[in-house]
Amino acid sequence: MDASYSITDIASQISKCKLCELHKDRTLTVPGDGDPNSKIMIIGEAPGQNEDQKGIPFVGRAGHILDSLLESINIDRTKIFITNMVKCRPPKNRDPNVKEIIQCTDFLDHQISIINPLVIITLGRLSLKKFLPNTSIKIARGSIYKWKQYNIFPIYHPAAALYNPKLLPKMKSDFKKISSLIEGMETDFKSTQMK
Repeated sequence: MDASYSITDIASQISKCKLCELHKDRTLTVPGDGDPNSKIMIIGEAPGQNEDQKGIPFVGRAGHILDSLLESINIDRTKIFITNMVKCRPPKNRDPNVKEIIQCTDFLDHQISIINPLVIITLGRLSLKKFLPNTSIKIARGSIYKWKQYNIFPIYHPAAALYNPKLLPKMKSDFKKISSLIEGMETDFKSTQMK
């Protein structure tokens, strides 16, 4: 993929992708949604049934939880960029396998490069593995990590709260840290630019 590609170009390439078996059962590809100039990028795991029908990430029940978490810290969903590790729905909403994730890696890496966010929020263990392959989500969640030049902030996947509501307070607590993290990162960025 050419370095001059835009988010729209990548979405077009994803719509034609047949690199793995997931393309056979998809209704729509789900490349990502939101502001490509955002300081925040959220990466989930894989589209579900609702996402497959609409072509937009996080529009089902887990998406409603994500929306409420974002609203709780006054972040407008349209002002961030949201995507997944894989861009097509795995059958029966199963986890994407390693081969499927690898086939989508170039698309995701180009999205990260174009958006160049201050912070990447990973939702769940599969998106965390890309950046911190040997770290458990239980240990990593709610803390900031470095990956290349990016700040990685792992959080439980919103779908986890559907099955275990006791996780929701932890997720709310983690989300409350995001605003201050962004403000601190912006201050650091501006001070290095002025030197």
